[in-house]
Amino acid sequence: MPSDKPARRLEDIVENAQAIQRYVAGMDVTAFAKDQKTYDAVERCLERISEAAAKLGDLALSLVPGQPWQEIRALANRLRHEYDAIREDRLWDIVQIDLPPLCAACEDTLRRLRETTGKPRNPIA
Repeated sequence: MPSDKPARRLEDIVENAQAIQRYVAGMDVTAFAKDQKTYDAVERCLERISEAAAKLGDLALSLVPGQPWQEIRALANRLRHEYDAIREDRLWDIVQIDLPPLCAACEDTLRRLRETTGKPRNPIA
C-alpha cells in the first residue's frame, strides 16, 4: 500500500541524498572505499532512500516520473542480502551519477506539492 504521506517520503529521499553528498564531499572513489565510516553511512542512507521509495509504491511513478523506481526499491535488498558482492566503485557511481538527478527530481516534486497544497514543510508529517 502506498504511503499516505508522500511528501514525507520525498523529504526522506532528499534529506538522505543530501546527507550522502555531505559525507562524500571532497572524496574520490579510493578515499571513499577506504573510509569505512563514510562507506557505512552512505550504505545506510541508500537503504533509507530505497525504503522511502518502497513506501511510495506506484505513487512514485506518477509523482516523480523518469526515475528507475524499481531499481531504487531493490537496492536496499541488495545492500542487506548481497552486501559482500557490492563493489565500492558501483556504489560510488550511484552516489555520483544516479543520486543527484533523483534528489533534484524529488525536490522539484516537493516544490510543486507545496505550491498546490499551500503547506510548508512539516517535519513530523
